[in-house]
This record gives sequence, C-alpha cells and structure tokens, in this order.
Amino acid sequence: MKLSSERILTTHVGSLPRPDDLLEMLGKEDRGEPVDTVALHARTAEAVKQLVKDQVEAGIDVVSDGEMSKMAYNIYAKHRLTGLGATDGTGVPGRKLPRDIQDFPEMEAAPLGGGGPELMQATVCNGPVAYADHAPLERDIANLKSATAAAGPHDVFMNSASPGCLANYVPNAFYPSRDEYRENLIEAMRPEYNAIHECGFVLQLDCPDLAGSRHTDHQDWTEDEFLADAEKSIEALNAATADIPPEAMRMHICWLNYAGPHTHDIPVARLIGLLCKARPQALLFEGANPRHEHEWEDWKAAKIPDDKVLIPGVIDSTTNFVEHPQLVAQRICRYADIVGRERVLAGSDCGFGTYAGRRAVYPSVVMAKFRAMAEGAGIASDRLWK
Repeated sequence: MKLSSERILTTHVGSLPRPDDLLEMLGKEDRGEPVDTVALHARTAEAVKQLVKDQVEAGIDVVSDGEMSKMAYNIYAKHRLTGLGATDGTGVPGRKLPRDIQDFPEMEAAPLGGGGPELMQATVCNGPVAYADHAPLERDIANLKSATAAAGPHDVFMNSASPGCLANYVPNAFYPSRDEYRENLIEAMRPEYNAIHECGFVLQLDCPDLAGSRHTDHQDWTEDEFLADAEKSIEALNAATADIPPEAMRMHICWLNYAGPHTHDIPVARLIGLLCKARPQALLFEGANPRHEHEWEDWKAAKIPDDKVLIPGVIDSTTNFVEHPQLVAQRICRYADIVGRERVLAGSDCGFGTYAGRRAVYPSVVMAKFRAMAEGAGIASDRLWK
C-alpha cells in the first residue's frame, strides 16, 4: 500500500455505477439468460478503462475497477466458486427487514437506498465450496492493469468478499453449521486473495457483516453473541490472508449502504477492538453520514495500534448532496489529529454501486463528490503540512 508523507491521499470503497448497456448484460448473466459473452467482456474492459480515467481526472489517488464486472459485492462469487447457487426468487428465504425499518413501517414499500437487490437473484450455499473458475478474476485483473497503465494513478486496489461476508450474505443451506461453512470459505477464497496480491494490487476485504448484520440478519442475537461471531469472522479473514503482508491489504466495514434511519446500528466503539485484531493494515469505515460522523470521538478515545492506517468516509454514499471541500477537510483533520497525518487517507462511506443498477447517487454526482473530496484533501494537506 503506497502511503504519502507529503499530502492526504484520496480513495473510495470500490463499487461505482455501471453504464446502462453493461448493466443490461450483467443482469442477463446473473439470471442465466443467453448473453453475448464476447460483447460482455469487451464492454466491461471498455467501462473499466473509462472509469479509471474518470477517477484519476476527478482527483482519486487510489483507484479501483468500480466492480464493473460484478452484479453485487457478494453474489459475484457464484461465478467463481462451486457450491453457490441462486434461490427461486430475489430474496433470501427467512431474511427479516432491517430492525430500523421495522420501527418505521411506512418505509417498507420503498426500495432501500435506491434499490438494487430486486434486480438480481439472491444466492445461497447449496453445496461444497471451492474456487473453480479463475477466468473471471483473471479478466478483472487484466482489465484493471490495462486501465491503470494508461491512466497512471498513485495506487490501485481490488475488492474481494471476506469469508464472513459470504457466510452472512450468501447464506448457508448446505453445511451442518455456520461455523463449518465459514471455515470452508477460508480455503475457497484464499486463491482469489493471493492472486489479487500477487498481481500488485492492494487487496480490499469487504466485511459489511462486521457491523451491518447486527441490525439485520442477527437482530435477534444478543450483542455478546454478535461480537463473538464477528471475532470468528476476523479469525477466518486472518487465516485466509496468512500469505499476504498486512501492509498490502485494507478492510472495509459498514452498517449497510442505504438511506434509512439506522437507529439500531451497533456503535463503532464496540467494534474498534475487534477491528484492530484484523491483519489488514488499513481500516475503511463510515465517517460522513449523520449516524456515524460523531464517532471520530470514539476513534480518538480508542487504543489504535501504531501500524494501523485509517480511511474514514469523508463523503456520504447515500445522498446527492455534494459535500463542501471545507467540510471534507475538517473531517480529514479530525482523524489526522488522532493517528497522524501520514496514517490517514480520505475515503467514502461505502460504495456508490453496491448493487449494479442502484441509483441512490447519480453517476455525475458521484464524480462531483470525488472532486470535492480531492479539493478537501488539498485543503487538509495545506493545514497539516504547513
């Protein structure tokens, strides 16, 4: 991971809006309908090339492929692993509404956060998991390598779902227990993690389960039960990435990417100790939305290991408000005052395209937010490196 001793670098969580024509082809692929795979792969490569160029021009230092080839952060795995298959409908059987939405029932009919899940088939584990098809990952790596060679960003990262993420959001319908499923995902996902690292990209492990599942899938658990399970997921992540240096990895957590009340989100203060046990050097987390911006005080009060890098969200991923650069700078400086200016990057709360087809934030507004973040990082850099 390339840091800076001269200025605040900018990045984001990963997923970005897909072009409409690519979205249509991805949807067909997801539903198992006939699709021209040659055209799909060519359009994906073209989209990645343009997107990387757009990120660099908007002032993003550490870029990604925007997950252009993926229908979602989790179910993409069904194209790579054995044992994962679609359910009969769009929803996961037995999945409850988020706890906060239950408190405000008039919201139940509205697509959360701009929708998205209804556009794709839900996926479950229905057989033994193992990494079987390396071709999709190899195409993703080749596309991003080609795009970044042309655009010349400061650094590059690629997303991958953590074992705990898949155990939670691609639920188990095969193994005798959740623990056994998660254990098998360690070896199943290890080839993907190693391949991303070996090609020279920073590996980002996506772990929305470590916070977001508390008020959704595990809302009936006690907090102690939830934290004990989260620790198992961190242990699984650590085991699966044992071959990769911590400084080559970053880890993202969130409370799920939708504009809801979020009144039952578990406080980050209860999670920081666990998060610091994870091997990845950098931690990405929400720091811009109205429910979590105040938690910089909890990070300030915590004992953060000297080797950890913080990448707080300084722009919100669920609203079309474009943050003022001065506000972005204020948010950055709060965290620089906690761990030092060289251990902070500016990021986004979550992805802007968690599900392909989500329209919570319009594509042109996403780029406007990126430009505001870059300008704010410049202001913060001037303050921190006087």
